[in-house]
Amino acid sequence: MSGPGGRDDDADGPVRVVLADDQAAVRAGLALILAGTPGIALVGEAADGEEAVRLCAELRPDVAVLDVRMPRLDGISATREIVAGRLADVLVLTTFDLDEYVFGALRAGAAGFLLKDTDADTLVAAVRTVARGEGFIAPAVTRRLISAFAATAPGASAAVREAVAGLTVRERDVLACLGLGLSNQQLADRLAMAESTAKTHVSRILAKLGLRSRVQAAILAQELALPAPPAGAPSAPPPRG
Repeated sequence: MSGPGGRDDDADGPVRVVLADDQAAVRAGLALILAGTPGIALVGEAADGEEAVRLCAELRPDVAVLDVRMPRLDGISATREIVAGRLADVLVLTTFDLDEYVFGALRAGAAGFLLKDTDADTLVAAVRTVARGEGFIAPAVTRRLISAFAATAPGASAAVREAVAGLTVRERDVLACLGLGLSNQQLADRLAMAESTAKTHVSRILAKLGLRSRVQAAILAQELALPAPPAGAPSAPPPRG
């Protein structure tokens, strides 16, 4: 486990997952899928948010798959604690009604969102994508979610805008690509760089801007209306000061 932001490129072994859902039947179905998938190890199950946080602290999985609505500690609060403690990257399960629960999870730093009625292949793909440090939102609702959240979220603070202004030209291009919802590979292709370089840029941007996930970075890029960089050509070098 390399901490939130994705496993190291040379990480060995399966993607380790903790699963939390208070509905036993739903949890059993999800567990069956995950435990039966090569390359994924289901290392813990929880029926509430408190147990999920405890398991993540004890087991340090790569990904925590959390239901939004759970007893004792809801999925938003659990996400906040797990992300703040750098215990795992979080993939949130939701019925997706664009309510305050989904927005709260975004602000708490969730790395991905998945519909609870998703098929097995999409669940597995989402877990693997989040484990790589890339955001994942159910394809059918990606633009709807980001646009709706950006419309209701408070504007970027002066401090955040100043931090964005302090990014290099290359980093601003990468941030703009995140706003387009591009994966690391797609970002690398668009900006003519190696995928590993793209991943490094993303990590630096999150650190510089104090963001918890690339999903938050995507929303910020949309709030700031950053222009999309041209495809297939490196960014111009920053001006000499």
